[in-house]
Amino acid sequence: MQLLALMFALLSSILVGSSSNEPDWPQWKGPDRTGLSKETGLLKEWPEGGPPLVWSIKGLGEGYGTVAIKGNRIYVQGTRDTDSVLFCLNRADGKTVWMTPVGRRLDHEKGHGPRSTPTVDNDRVYVLTEGGDLSCLKTTDGSRLWRRNILEDFNGRNPKWLISESPLVEGDLVFVAPGGPNASVVALNKMTGKTAWTSRDLSDPAAYSSCILADVQGVRTLITLTSAAGVGVRATDGKLMWRYEPVANRTANVTTPIFYDNKVFYTTAYGTGCALLGLTAKNNEVQAQEIYFSREMQNHHGGVALVDGYIYGFSNAILTCMEFGTGKSVWKHRSVGKGSLTCADGKLYLLGENNVVGLADASPEGYRERGRFGIEDQGRPSWAHPVVCGGRLYIRNQSSLSCHDIKIR
Repeated sequence: MQLLALMFALLSSILVGSSSNEPDWPQWKGPDRTGLSKETGLLKEWPEGGPPLVWSIKGLGEGYGTVAIKGNRIYVQGTRDTDSVLFCLNRADGKTVWMTPVGRRLDHEKGHGPRSTPTVDNDRVYVLTEGGDLSCLKTTDGSRLWRRNILEDFNGRNPKWLISESPLVEGDLVFVAPGGPNASVVALNKMTGKTAWTSRDLSDPAAYSSCILADVQGVRTLITLTSAAGVGVRATDGKLMWRYEPVANRTANVTTPIFYDNKVFYTTAYGTGCALLGLTAKNNEVQAQEIYFSREMQNHHGGVALVDGYIYGFSNAILTCMEFGTGKSVWKHRSVGKGSLTCADGKLYLLGENNVVGLADASPEGYRERGRFGIEDQGRPSWAHPVVCGGRLYIRNQSSLSCHDIKIR
């Protein structure tokens, strides 16, 4: 009997960890943290009422984070009673496989619970709560391998609207931004949680942005927005490469930066705008020089995406297309109202904060809508970003998660 039980457990572990034939979306903004899906063969227009619903679930509690998808599983943060939790769901039908508490739930007038998206790396998933608890869990059963509180350990202060970044994993390291003295950003060993380095010459408090990694002419560089600047630090040891203040407001810096062609694009709202910096590496260090500063893109928290030389995103409440290289605005449209977006197969997948999902062309020729539908009001704004993965569109809205078929059949 013991041998049979062991064989069954091993088989279950293999099945859970195995990858399906469908693409993955293993972290915030997708495999490359760009908000772009490489999938093709998706619907060019939606029927009235939107694309077919595959499944819909409730019971995720509260939270603004979206989904990470790996193999046959979906990972999403939420709440259960007084806990901030991570749910593992079955990709085929949304049913809960396991649920693990990862910290204490924090309440806020703008919405309770977590704001982050988990990061899946092989057989581990990394999850950061609204209170700073960073956990590494087994994907098979949700058991905890290690946990640290990044605010307590690095003397950081939780920002006004609570921690909202999603952990970034590459190589042997996991990167987060606790905003502590000489520890604005830090790298931890992903297997043990032990500190690998801290940004010893950068002490900016934390904002709400998630980090990206870029290869700048051979120098691996970590890029993010702090509460005071757009920054870049060397990924191997945390040395500060640049710190650019004009693009940061003093209220909420949220949007994930974009790196392309040795340039980095930052944008924030609250009357600020956007900037493109040119990056040059020399002697294993990177210098940044302003190419332009513009007020044409003031993105709050809905994210921006770069498609064929054009930036798309909501400038405050107006969907805007602008030239990446010049900052020149090409077109503006009210679209679905202020919201978030993801791009796939030449289309913008839009989620308005007032519970409207839209589809539009990702084209500098002008705004052309290809369909829209409404989702149930959950009592809070729809702030979780849409995800396109495996011919499906995933919409998380507080306690609910819906999966829609957007593949051409």
